[in-house]
Amino acid sequence: MANPDMEGHVCETCGKAATLRCPTCLKQFNKDSYFCSQECFKSSWKTHKATHPNTKPAATFNPFPGYSFTGKLRPVYPLSETRVVPPHIGRPDYADHPQGKSECEWKVKGSTKIQALTPEEIEKMRKVCKLAREILEEGRKAVRIGVTTDEIDRVVHEATIERNCYPSPLNYYMFPKSCCTSVNEVICHGIPDGYALQDGDIVNIDVSAFHDGFHADLNDTYLVGNVDEAGRRLVEVTRQCLDKAIATVKPGMLYRDIGAVIQKHAQWAGFSVVRTYCGHGVGRLFHGPPNVPHYAKNKAVGVMKPGHVFTIEPMISEGVWQDKQWPDNWTAVTMDGKRSAQFEETLLVTETGVEILTAKTERV
Repeated sequence: MANPDMEGHVCETCGKAATLRCPTCLKQFNKDSYFCSQECFKSSWKTHKATHPNTKPAATFNPFPGYSFTGKLRPVYPLSETRVVPPHIGRPDYADHPQGKSECEWKVKGSTKIQALTPEEIEKMRKVCKLAREILEEGRKAVRIGVTTDEIDRVVHEATIERNCYPSPLNYYMFPKSCCTSVNEVICHGIPDGYALQDGDIVNIDVSAFHDGFHADLNDTYLVGNVDEAGRRLVEVTRQCLDKAIATVKPGMLYRDIGAVIQKHAQWAGFSVVRTYCGHGVGRLFHGPPNVPHYAKNKAVGVMKPGHVFTIEPMISEGVWQDKQWPDNWTAVTMDGKRSAQFEETLLVTETGVEILTAKTERV
């Protein structure tokens, strides 16, 4: 009986009706190569083999072998090549700076003046924040056991470009990738590399996008496979901390009071709040005033007013709140090697309360 899978296909060597497929192509590369007979297949093997992608994995290494890591996670180098942004896409001022420096941010460094956006600027923020949420959703779809964080970065990068956006992290003070991927004990700013996600991991994907002169910033933490109950609870409580903080946002609220709301809930659940990193103003600048600490009794300056746009992004840890940085000058990890989770939204203060600009929609 004729094999129905071969109908309509011919041998790539002689053009006769196909009776078999190359098993290597089928199993390893998920593609079909057809041949009329074993003899034809064998005679063309040397030529056909050259069409197979190089299946030999590149040698990977830990670039910091003498470093005292706090947990089990290790960087997996080499990093992939820097991803390209087409020239027609608008770029922030640091995109082509040799040190990734934002001159616009440096001009307001140390300032506590918080800009209120105009209605026209708010509409642009709504647009870029909607796009950023869509991009993060594409990253979420890529999360699964065995996928590398570099592959997630590729997906995020391509989703960003498809929406005519620039991936804000890329070359920001020389950050080498288009998003941050923070696994387990990594608090934030993890550099996507060759690490393959494992069953039981938690991973945060932090997406930022620049479109039509404005930045959006958000992140979510995801469960990989079968995460233990303690890890699930950490992620759940972290999201609750953010939601409770967002619920207090309204005109007249002091920025410094946000931290007390977050810390109260985190400590009630038996967790700690990272203090080194905070929420921030976002818009024309990737990072600007106000600073929004996530812990109580902080000294943040400012009162919320309609038109203010900023992020809240609590980082909640299983153990101590103290952090340490890897020698890559970016990856922040918990001092005790225990897990940390994070969620972030970009928010607009309205006349009556708050609008979550990066909120999920039914379509997402």
